[in-house]
Amino acid sequence: MVRINKYLAQCNLGSRRSVEILISNREISVNGEIIDDLSKQIDPTKDKVSYKGKTIHPSQEKIYIMLNKPKKYLVSTKDDFGRRIIFDLLPDFETNLFYIGRLDYMSEGLLLLTNDGDFAERVIHPRYKLPKVYKVKVKGKIGKEELEKLRKGIVINGKRTKPAIVYTNKVNDEFTELKMTIFEGRKRQIRYMIKSIGSAVYELKRLQIGTIKLNKLPVGMWRMLKPSEVTALRSNARTKSKKEIK
Repeated sequence: MVRINKYLAQCNLGSRRSVEILISNREISVNGEIIDDLSKQIDPTKDKVSYKGKTIHPSQEKIYIMLNKPKKYLVSTKDDFGRRIIFDLLPDFETNLFYIGRLDYMSEGLLLLTNDGDFAERVIHPRYKLPKVYKVKVKGKIGKEELEKLRKGIVINGKRTKPAIVYTNKVNDEFTELKMTIFEGRKRQIRYMIKSIGSAVYELKRLQIGTIKLNKLPVGMWRMLKPSEVTALRSNARTKSKKEIK
């Protein structure tokens, strides 16, 4: 028996957390009956699972991609205002690729895409604490006091961010270039953190997720992850999870 959210992720509908929205919206049926129970268990060999009336099956070929997202590209499958989206940079793989985490419109750098829901869950879920490394150019001179605030965590919407690793690469009167490592992925988190110390982000580039580094991949280009990179990322997430349990 398999829990329904895991099965839907295996069917290439998204990560386990995102497919739970489909269940809550009553878009999933099992053997012709609409379900809304997130703990539902199914037998993949016997039960017929449908999404919007169409029977679905686990995806056979798993795809793992890294993309160097340029600025002014939207991390979305479509845009009602005609802005460019990241899928304009990719060929049609004839499968439902979904992005792992986000980068906002003006940010650039490493983005991962896959059709493997279990893999996405391990990368994106906060409990795995995978490091995400950024180069951040901010307004003005950032001093030791502001750096310590960023390191200890900033309260955003009533909740403190997890401790971060923050170093100064360059500093002058006009701007400071920081290298920041965070272990969660709240919406526009770094921009809010920088705003909280009285500064603003000029440039934001993600360099690394877990063990995967952007390195010299040109802006706007993509490549498949190597099997060893996928394995290393899974292993890194598993190790982090075990440490959290202890």
